[in-house]
Amino acid sequence: MNKGTAIVGFFMCFLAGMFLMWGIDRSRGVEIKGESVAAGSVDHSASPIPVTADDPVWGNPAAPVTIVEISDFECPFCSRVNPTIKQIKETYKDDVRVVWKHNPLPFHKNARPVHEAAATVHALAGSDAFWKFHDLAFANQKALTEENIQKWAKESGVDMAKFNEAFKAKKYAKKVDEDMELARKIGASGTPAFRINGVTVSGAQPFDKFKEVIDSELAEAKKLVASGTAPEQVYVARTKANASAAPADKPERPERKEDTEVWAVPVYDDDPQKGPKDALVTIVEWSEFQCPFCKRVGATIQQILDTYKDDVRIVWKDNPLPFHPRAVPAANLALFAYKTKGNKAFWEVHDLLFESQPKLEDEDLQAIAGKAGLPWAQVKAAIDGNKYKDKISQSQDLATELQARGTPHFFINGRRLSGAQPFEKFKALIDDRLAEAKAMVAKGIPKAKVYEEIVKNGKAPPPPEQKEVGAPPKDAPFKGGKNAKVVIQEFSDFECPFCSRVNPTIAQIKEEYGNKVKIVWRNLPLPFHKKADLAAEAAYEAYKQKGDEAFWKFHDLLFENQKSEDGLTRPGLEKYAEQLGLDMEKFKAALDQRTHKARIEADKEAANKAGISGTPAFVINGYYLSGAQPFPSFKKLIDRALKEAG
Repeated sequence: MNKGTAIVGFFMCFLAGMFLMWGIDRSRGVEIKGESVAAGSVDHSASPIPVTADDPVWGNPAAPVTIVEISDFECPFCSRVNPTIKQIKETYKDDVRVVWKHNPLPFHKNARPVHEAAATVHALAGSDAFWKFHDLAFANQKALTEENIQKWAKESGVDMAKFNEAFKAKKYAKKVDEDMELARKIGASGTPAFRINGVTVSGAQPFDKFKEVIDSELAEAKKLVASGTAPEQVYVARTKANASAAPADKPERPERKEDTEVWAVPVYDDDPQKGPKDALVTIVEWSEFQCPFCKRVGATIQQILDTYKDDVRIVWKDNPLPFHPRAVPAANLALFAYKTKGNKAFWEVHDLLFESQPKLEDEDLQAIAGKAGLPWAQVKAAIDGNKYKDKISQSQDLATELQARGTPHFFINGRRLSGAQPFEKFKALIDDRLAEAKAMVAKGIPKAKVYEEIVKNGKAPPPPEQKEVGAPPKDAPFKGGKNAKVVIQEFSDFECPFCSRVNPTIAQIKEEYGNKVKIVWRNLPLPFHKKADLAAEAAYEAYKQKGDEAFWKFHDLLFENQKSEDGLTRPGLEKYAEQLGLDMEKFKAALDQRTHKARIEADKEAANKAGISGTPAFVINGYYLSGAQPFPSFKKLIDRALKEAG
């Protein structure tokens, strides 16, 4: 039912009663104040998408429709949707509540501190202060600096002494982690993501898309209240109902079945371990020191060791998540302890790191090193130089291959168990695995060989995804070795922000592999990037006039100026051509006549035939990699391709 539809007779009386029940009267403490509402809180922690007093909120706490916004202060699409959220607030007023959840994406390097600062502002000064900070951060999205964080916190009205103390101590960083884990759990992998009474709306959608869902949920809420549901319990009821809806209603949240496979999980000699090597049950743990859920499961692991004693060993593998900036320094400290003083020192530092969490800055790590008797100068050098990056990457690559997403993640004699599960969950699986191991020993297999026997026939990691795009065209711009055995075909778009973000990784590949790889540019301007086609044609004209070097210089100028005033406009393209000394008469004619349009379309067609629809996308000797992935993801495929090429 659309808002404003005429209702007659009995239903008009019914609606009037509903508005009273929803508490639009000011006795509930809900007061409209333009862009924010000083609202009381309702505990909706029982919802599949919980809302508590820890969440920044705008609107009536008992509103019939709640929009949970999962967002990122550095995401341009999150900024773009803000006018739509404002329109929703102005249109629906007390019928809608907006709740914020943090989800700084790993490739937004400046986002995490802003989110921690925003969480601190909210904890100290409430929702009104948070929304002021929120608006200032989005209004200055290209300047997410420490200096500005201080400025915005002050302008939001928070006590700066308390703010600085809490912010430095990362007192409210846990809130950001909890929101990110919720986002992962409900399948909100990108930003902005919305759950409207639990119904998924993904991306910076127009107002009409939101309106369709809001109006539908308003109608359902009214039915619930008419049947006796208290207004403040509508959100819990609707999110539970929508959570159990058909999969088509919630495409981002597929049901996860229990993994009953036994996986071939290797244990290496240089993996930190606790417990006897001939233990009948081996628990391989992928974890990291900044993850609050990894800390939480520590008590359960100790209970397992106390309960099963010599029947269990724990094997540690690092998986520092990219949005935890202090996880890698902490991992280097722990590995330094292991490499210099063995297993006992590793587990001592392991415990000290989790005790210190979330305080893992250098001064905190120095204190931990001191307690463990480790020389800080050497530890600091290991941290600054990321001394153990190869070992960490080895563990991360293996986690990726075994689909061990997130932390903590466990394999118990090859059987998967994901997350900070309670002791009972571990016990059920350990008892099953222990019985099998004892049966093997009874048949004559030595205890020290049990784990090896179990996993040797286990499920191997699936092979990397492949795409067939054929050999690159002879007239495609490239850099690296002309006759390299490994060819990386990059399908990209000059207007795509993610394509811009992956460029430092491509530079790192070039630096590490040199002429062992050939990096080939393929054009895939996306249809909603209106300036991308002409930019691609302009870069190709640079290539036709002056070759590969000119193309890559033009490429760099396009990405460097992607967000500038000239950006990818025709004047901007001509300016870059002049900087490179191109023949301007030929350049302008090529753009006017769309000389290279067919060449760009040919690349698009190759991508479409291979099923490549997004950018950036990479085909590495046939192996496919999608998105602005970190260097280790490329390294794994490049090394594999080099090995296969011989």
